Amino acid sequence: MEFACSHVVCNWRPEGDVDRLETGSALKANVNVVSLAVGKLVAVGTAAVGVETSYGGPETSYGGPVLCGKCGAALSGVSAVAGNVWRCEFCGWTNGVDGDGGAVRGRGRRRRRGDDLYLPTQSDDDYQNLEDTMAVFCVDVSGSMSVTAEVAPGGGSTVHKSRLEGVQDALRGALESMRLHTPHRRVAVVTFNDQVVLYGDGTRPPRTLQDWSLLDYDHIWQQGASYSVPHCIAETFPHLTQRVSELQEHGATALGPAVLVSVAMASRYPGSKVIVCTDGKANIGLGELEQTPSTSPLPPYFYRQLALQAVDRGVIISVLSFQGSDCRLADVGGLADATGGRVNVVSVGTVATEIQSISEDSVVATGVRATVLSAEGVFFPYEDGDAHRLDRHIGNVTSGQEVTFQFAVKPEAMDDFLRRDGLPFQLQLSFRTRDGQSVTRVVTEQRPLATSSQIVASRLNMAVLGVHCAQLCATLTMSGRVAEAQRQLKARQDLLEQVGKVRPMEKEESIYSNWMDTMTIICEDINTESQPLSDEAAKVVYQMKRASSVNYNHKTGTGRKT
Repeated sequence: MEFACSHVVCNWRPEGDVDRLETGSALKANVNVVSLAVGKLVAVGTAAVGVETSYGGPETSYGGPVLCGKCGAALSGVSAVAGNVWRCEFCGWTNGVDGDGGAVRGRGRRRRRGDDLYLPTQSDDDYQNLEDTMAVFCVDVSGSMSVTAEVAPGGGSTVHKSRLEGVQDALRGALESMRLHTPHRRVAVVTFNDQVVLYGDGTRPPRTLQDWSLLDYDHIWQQGASYSVPHCIAETFPHLTQRVSELQEHGATALGPAVLVSVAMASRYPGSKVIVCTDGKANIGLGELEQTPSTSPLPPYFYRQLALQAVDRGVIISVLSFQGSDCRLADVGGLADATGGRVNVVSVGTVATEIQSISEDSVVATGVRATVLSAEGVFFPYEDGDAHRLDRHIGNVTSGQEVTFQFAVKPEAMDDFLRRDGLPFQLQLSFRTRDGQSVTRVVTEQRPLATSSQIVASRLNMAVLGVHCAQLCATLTMSGRVAEAQRQLKARQDLLEQVGKVRPMEKEESIYSNWMDTMTIICEDINTESQPLSDEAAKVVYQMKRASSVNYNHKTGTGRKT
């Protein structure tokens, strides 16, 4: 856990009318922000039990943590145990502790930070090596994919190439790269226009879905789940490249059924990917959008249901649309947002680079769930409820992924907190590792407290604050809370300006400023809370939701003002 502020600020108020930084400026932005580098936290090996790594990593043991009977906090090296009694530092509940808790408390009752990794007592029966995964390319071959654009291959003279030809070139390159670097990977191709065609690995007769079958959710899922399991790319490369080269564009756009059947195919291998390339609005079958109003901030039920099913099966969906098209990316992109995939708008000339990059993304863990606890009297703004416990189902995690949240102290608890030495915070992560093991990691930390008048602006961690601002404002915008997003942006921009007055602006902080400017432009262009986002705006908002201080420039593409 990385905190934006060295101390917990007890007296922060959203109005900012009573709080001051050391500079004397109003503190309207909440600086009680925490960043979880989830991609790093779940990237664990099988360290020897009871051994702490040289870089201060987790101490490992078998079994599960000892949990408080009231709030579910885990006994850790930060906990104080007297005899066989543990008084929970988060809720005050008295718990009896048997011999199983002795190793934990014996490691360091006086530490201010604990990091514990709990491995299963034995290998799971359903062991699955996540290296054995599948990539399903779900390709639009509707009539609009014949639209051409000028490209300059290799920097030479320009030629006209259709969108489908650009995708075909991109797929041939991605297949060749996988054949060379990941020859054991399974790859399948699915196409869609007014039909959905399952080519699989190209070695068997294709299966076609059309007419009524494009409207039956369970039937489509069964067709994908029962289709022949692809062989590895080393064996199927020539067959797949031949199938890709033969594709032709015509007809309508049955995007929804195609993504559904692709997810069903990939669901047999947790950690698999579905990469969707499209240039048009779904207009036939399940998930049809042309006749569906776009005034709701929530995507249609079909896409919400499919996203939940993909998360449950450990499938990551990425969505690519083409410049100049309208595929209602705000709705379709929700599939990627929920499953940990990417959303982007590409051109004929850039589609190959993006497909290659998505293909190389490594899945670190699946089924990731996070629980964050603090003492009673703390709450988490913009989360459900006002409890001191926050639960999030993160799902699939790729390297470099970060999750941020903010917390605050309830007014009635402030005086009591300021008399304490510090406040406890605990992160509980449960997930499945790359080698298929169910693992729990518990990170616990004590943080000192202060009032906002004691906070030094120059010592704020602007990386954490910047990423959180991008993620929060993008989430608010996508859910239709544009006015609140604008308020948050203004508060964060004011804070960045205050920091800039007391110390030189770092390069990364100028990037965060650009993020804020970009989100401000998007919010100002939305006239009503129900106005749908354009595909270009939706792309930026979805990328902001996955902003990261590690890979802000390479992965999200939001390192530049757009």
